[in-house]
Amino acid sequence: MEIINRRQRIFSISRKLRREEKTVGLVPTMGALHEGHLALIKEARQMSDIVIVSIFVNPTQFNNSVDLEKYPRDLTKDVARLAEYEVDFVFAPEENEIYPEGFSTFVNVQNVTDGLEGEFRPGHFRGVATVVTILFNTVRPDLAFFGQKDAQQLAVIRRLTQDLGFETEIVVVPTVREESGLAMSSRNERLTAEGRERAAVIIKALREAKTAFKRGERNASELSRIVREVMATEPGAQLEYVAIVDRNTMQKLEKVGDSEALILVAANVEDVRLIDNVILNRKQ
Repeated sequence: MEIINRRQRIFSISRKLRREEKTVGLVPTMGALHEGHLALIKEARQMSDIVIVSIFVNPTQFNNSVDLEKYPRDLTKDVARLAEYEVDFVFAPEENEIYPEGFSTFVNVQNVTDGLEGEFRPGHFRGVATVVTILFNTVRPDLAFFGQKDAQQLAVIRRLTQDLGFETEIVVVPTVREESGLAMSSRNERLTAEGRERAAVIIKALREAKTAFKRGERNASELSRIVREVMATEPGAQLEYVAIVDRNTMQKLEKVGDSEALILVAANVEDVRLIDNVILNRKQ
């Protein structure tokens, strides 16, 4: 496993791999690796000849400087974990490698970013779209692996990939959960043991609504009401929003139809902002 800090070096490696007709899988991360990231890496290992994991805490996707400052960083620990999973290259650049002095080009994806996380975290998706574009241009991966937990981000990256003509297939891996059902997240490290227990109400609320859907409920207002009702049973979890949306467009729905939909939730527990979702479709 080789650790690379310079964009020019990873670009040269990528060009050589393409000449050798190797299938390259990219797993973009911000470090603080957990089982959710490792699930992406395992999938990449199965589907790719070469696995590249990027570790970069992207400052442009944080609209809160305190949140950026508190984001966990431990490259040594992360690299040690990656060594166990046959990762070929780790791309861990400094900020000035990604955003050199005078950097002034940003990528905006419209429509799918209008509400939800886009509303509560202004500028977040511009930062995500920009850094993903840089990574895709640098690595030129055949496959890129993302988790279902960040559903709106996933929709943004799919739109970006299609609109800008990247020859990269986006592979989606199901959300990995703690024993309580809480979605794995680097932010979970900031929760106390009690906070983790309180946060489990999020998936409990989502599963209650999904059960209602399986029993025939299709009205978004009723599904949202169920989520709010369950969330209200845990005063330590403050609901920020609940929404039922089309999985691809992120447009809010009044009624779930034939296409796949999502129930999305954002909530705060111990001043830690958490998001989660479940997929709804008639096949379920």
